[in-house]
Amino acid sequence: MRKKLVVGLVIGLVLISLAAAIAIKGDTKIMAGKASTGEKVGVIHIEGTIVSSAPGGFGAGGVAAADEIVANLKEARENPEIKAVILRLNTGGGSVVGSDEIGREVERLRRSGKKVVAVMGEMAASGGYWIACKADKIVANPGTFTGSIGVIMQVTKMKELYNKIGVDVETFKTGPHKDMGATGRDITPEERRIFQGLVQDSYDDFINVVAEGRKMDPARVRQLADGRVYTGKQAKALGLVDELGDFTDAVKLTARLANIKGEPELVEIGRRDNFLGDLLGGLQNQGKILPLPLEGLLLMPDPALSEMRSQK
Repeated sequence: MRKKLVVGLVIGLVLISLAAAIAIKGDTKIMAGKASTGEKVGVIHIEGTIVSSAPGGFGAGGVAAADEIVANLKEARENPEIKAVILRLNTGGGSVVGSDEIGREVERLRRSGKKVVAVMGEMAASGGYWIACKADKIVANPGTFTGSIGVIMQVTKMKELYNKIGVDVETFKTGPHKDMGATGRDITPEERRIFQGLVQDSYDDFINVVAEGRKMDPARVRQLADGRVYTGKQAKALGLVDELGDFTDAVKLTARLANIKGEPELVEIGRRDNFLGDLLGGLQNQGKILPLPLEGLLLMPDPALSEMRSQK
């Protein structure tokens, strides 16, 4: 009897969620003030770990899926009613490819003639800062954690553990580096050079993104790009962001850049109220199911930083 009750509740939640999803079509609109001019500014959220695509495209809590965000940016670019866009960033970074894909679409949006302002929340570091550098202007809270300009790749070495528990790995491969980074053997000096070359190549790309976006000398960027995180106040003093403020300040700045008189109408693009998706996403996070290979090339700060920030 209890099992049937549980099943019934789950089915009920699914039906409620589907009904809500069907009812909530189109963009969620938020009026910035009673004196709205009717001119619209799109708001796109980039929150959580940046990945190229959400696992399964459903129930992906805690991730910023590049394919979805790119689609939102394209929607804003093609909508003649949207005069400018605000990117709300709250991310510690993630995939190199995902960050680059979002950044390229921000460039296309700007080339279409629409202004883009990035506003930082708790954190907009590494891949999040990469994306912010593609905007016309960056607004950070004084306490925001940003910067972390750098690239990280980690390989777990488990050879000694395998030996202790009696695990023997035998590999058949077509080339000397096909199993490069395998956990059951040591990394050779040549492979270390190859890995470092991969990291360095992405790092150089990051330097160029920051130098171009912030109109800074690449040599100066390299001085700042040692992987450390800066507060919003520090980033402002170093020229890494344009203004200190909050979302309200970002709206005012966007309106000025887009020559909008008075309060614009804010339109959230791509954000949907999805109870079931949030529920499954939360369960996914509780189960520690990670949506990206943490040992690949990543634009992320030290994981301990995120933990420290969440406890502040």
